[in-house]
Amino acid sequence: MVSLTEADWLAIEREACKRSLVTFIKRAWPILEPGQPYAHGRHLDAIAQHLEAVTAGQINRLLINIPPGTMKSMATAVFWPAWEWGPRGMPHMRFIGASHEEGLATRDNMKMRRLVQSEWFQRLWPTPLVNDQNQKTVFENLSTGWRQSCPVGSMTGRRGDRVLWDDPHSVEDAHSPARLEGANRIFRETLPTRLNNPDSSAIIIVMQRLHTKDISGEIIDGDLGYEHLCLPMEYEAPRKATSIGFTDWRTDPGELLFPARFPRDVVERDKRIMGAYATAGQFQQRPAPATGGEFQPDLITTVDAIPAGPVQWCRGWDLGATEGAGDYTAGVKLGKLADGRFIVADARRERFATAKRDAYIKATASGDGMGRTKQSIPQDPGQAGKGQVAAFAALLAGHVVKFSPETGDKVVRARPLASQINAGNVLMLRGPWNKDFTDELRLFPNGSNDDQVDGASRAFNELLSKGGGVFA
Repeated sequence: MVSLTEADWLAIEREACKRSLVTFIKRAWPILEPGQPYAHGRHLDAIAQHLEAVTAGQINRLLINIPPGTMKSMATAVFWPAWEWGPRGMPHMRFIGASHEEGLATRDNMKMRRLVQSEWFQRLWPTPLVNDQNQKTVFENLSTGWRQSCPVGSMTGRRGDRVLWDDPHSVEDAHSPARLEGANRIFRETLPTRLNNPDSSAIIIVMQRLHTKDISGEIIDGDLGYEHLCLPMEYEAPRKATSIGFTDWRTDPGELLFPARFPRDVVERDKRIMGAYATAGQFQQRPAPATGGEFQPDLITTVDAIPAGPVQWCRGWDLGATEGAGDYTAGVKLGKLADGRFIVADARRERFATAKRDAYIKATASGDGMGRTKQSIPQDPGQAGKGQVAAFAALLAGHVVKFSPETGDKVVRARPLASQINAGNVLMLRGPWNKDFTDELRLFPNGSNDDQVDGASRAFNELLSKGGGVFA
């Protein structure tokens, strides 16, 4: 029977941590979070894999887009630098850690210092710190390695082997063109000068997306040579593999990133609170301009009553056929006013299988009033469409119904309505559905849902057609 000494166990611990950043994180976690159980997610394997590639010299420009609350700061700004100093035997490495707020950068500096000074770390990887350079914002070891924290706005002075930018923008910054441009200017003009060796020193930027013109947008749109690791909260579609061969392990649309910490009920709760715009950026890493892309929904005037005078009405439908997931069935009611403006009077959407969907459409049409609102319904091509028309005609007997196939690109179909919204010629009746509707407009065509836009575009284009809507 083999008997292992304490030295043997320490050697095993050193080797296990040397081979794997994730193993090091798991071992070090109780030191920094003694009262919080460690929860692992496969996204941490992905982050660690790419940081290990930086250590190996395979990557020297890395952009990580990932939702908040997923241990991104701890992994990249605390554990990885300590892993390089200790298990990887690189105590000479010099780190600059920056964030949009000095307090956040200092927080991570202090956490790494606490980890390095812990009895566990020093027993395995003795790394004494220099007494006169052992502060909250900067500390140095006897091998001339150091870590310094600073806000993004004052990234001057020292040059590092690794520059870590964790959340270069605050959420508030995303609504300030001046602050966005200020951070981007630092990225373009200051950041390249903060490196010890421009050809081999590494820059790691980890952030949630907040705006199309944030630093991630600068990097992606400019094709600036950064490896891009993008991990949305809910899986949407395959992405190009990174240079080290990583692809998202998920395959099912909507599959969660970190269910151990963000289970489905928590994600759905937070999505309702955040709204579609923030969800798209912070959770899904695909922001839209704050004022809108194709549509400028802030130019819609919300009213408490429909203006007096005759109105032509049409409700446009976009059809889904899945219960609880997938595309919505959406119906949007638009009116053309006597003065030439338009009003959105109602927008509703539900996820129903076919039978419930058809009953929903019938109930909505009945609520609009028999013969008082044209119902415009998309028609499937071919023989299936003929059967669908016959079924809906029977279902909506007595109502004014128009069937027509969808033709052309949905963005092209939406532009006539967008032009009127963007010109300030569209009103909206105040209702609980307003935010969901305008959020979808704001994100179009990059949002995860466009069913209400499709329905509204159909209604609008029908109102402009020769037959128009129904006067009421």
